[in-house]
Amino acid sequence: MKNYRFLLPLFLFVLMFSVSSCDAIVGIFKAGAWTAVVGIFLVVLLLWWIVNRMRRP
Repeated sequence: MKNYRFLLPLFLFVLMFSVSSCDAIVGIFKAGAWTAVVGIFLVVLLLWWIVNRMRRP
């Protein structure tokens, strides 16, 4: 039951089509550049944490 490796590509595929890139960019620029930097850092950190959790036995 700990074989979740197929879920990450599926999650990214669903996320890719559920969020319009234009809407995301407009929202980022409305919020400001520093908010975008912090948001991107948090997303990368979250993805890194998820990948590391999947690698552990």
